[in-house]
Amino acid sequence: MSRQRPPRVVAELGRPETPEETAARKAENSRKYRGAKTVNNLVYSLLVTVGLVVVIVLAVPRSDTPVYESVDYNSVAEEAQNSYPQPLANPDLPDSWTSNRADVGKTGGVRSWNIGLISPSDQFIGITQGFDANETWVAQQLKQSLASSTESIAGIEWTVYDNRDDTDGYGNVHYALTTVAGDSTFLIFGTGSEPEFRAVAEAISGDVTANLESGDR
Repeated sequence: MSRQRPPRVVAELGRPETPEETAARKAENSRKYRGAKTVNNLVYSLLVTVGLVVVIVLAVPRSDTPVYESVDYNSVAEEAQNSYPQPLANPDLPDSWTSNRADVGKTGGVRSWNIGLISPSDQFIGITQGFDANETWVAQQLKQSLASSTESIAGIEWTVYDNRDDTDGYGNVHYALTTVAGDSTFLIFGTGSEPEFRAVAEAISGDVTANLESGDR
């Protein structure tokens, strides 16, 4: 004949626990066990996830090449030229310069030829050539920037807009150059350095001069 285990004495009460207390104790112990297991499972899952991320990051080959699709703006300019009487800006820059945009558009009623350049220092410089543009259009393109000075580059007088001390509200127009030649208004704007802007201005100086000459005819 087996002997029945005596009721468990509850130390806090100094007496054997009742069947109800026994059931409650076992239920609480079960809850704590399940909770601990859930936390352990979550920690394990998190470690596995982090491990997979590390493996993926290490396994995926990386490259120093730009993530954007490079655009051959010279070819696009040559094709677009057939539709415009004005000579289009088509800078000849070193291979260290790339482009992410080359298209024609129309904003504020003004048609324009647009090139987006990425400088060797990975900064953006845009060229916009507006046809029969007005001051309102220029102000819109340059985010209402105020002219700060003038500068002569390759024999062409450019108006300078310098927002680098406070770029808030100016988008990517941290610095800009503008000049008018014939029916074309040329805008060079972006986040590049002054030497990079000068390089772009020099690269399109022949196109600007060609517009001056075409306007004199």
